Amino acid sequence: MIRRSVQKCPLKNRQGPSVVARSGESIRKGERTRAALLEASYELFITQGYHATSTRDITTAVGLAVGGIYNYFRTKEDIYLALLTERHPLLQVLPALQNAQGDTVEELVCDAAVRMLEALGKHRRAFGLMYVELAEFRGRHLPQIVKMVQPSFLEFTQRLTQARGTLRDVPMPIMLRVFLGMFFSYFITDLLISKQLAVSVTQDAFDGFVDIYLHGILAEG
Repeated sequence: MIRRSVQKCPLKNRQGPSVVARSGESIRKGERTRAALLEASYELFITQGYHATSTRDITTAVGLAVGGIYNYFRTKEDIYLALLTERHPLLQVLPALQNAQGDTVEELVCDAAVRMLEALGKHRRAFGLMYVELAEFRGRHLPQIVKMVQPSFLEFTQRLTQARGTLRDVPMPIMLRVFLGMFFSYFITDLLISKQLAVSVTQDAFDGFVDIYLHGILAEG
């Protein structure tokens, strides 16, 4: 502990705060540089691909010497993994599932779907990372992502079973997989073809997805 007595330790008292300030400033600068490297890598990976992006491309984008990147990441793949485990679309929908509200199955599914699409809309560029993972890595890192999201997904399926409403005898992992698949596909197809569709069709599409998820496409009887 630093003594307050100037007589016994004047230099320590005088230099202590400035040393801490420089250390704190260094940490903040390091954090800013790391964040800049991640952001530059993100833009480069999703616009020109992972393998087509060199470490020189990344460091040039942030004005850093090539060797300086290794003060923050061991390899280019470490940068990619840091981005993937922060920004993959599956991670973006976790708060949506966690915060979804509803007493009935219908209410819970509808609220979760709305929240999920809002989250994806705010992070639509993150789909670029998903494409890179599938096209360039053949899904090699996906088990790591699944491990991260699995607890929250399982918790959501448990909430479905506890909500009011009679569920079909479908295994919960399949029910959840269909839920995610349908609403991810809604978002992607909305990006691809919504401009070619009539406005009324676009407006009704979301409700149609929710209804089909809950009740299927076959008419009763």
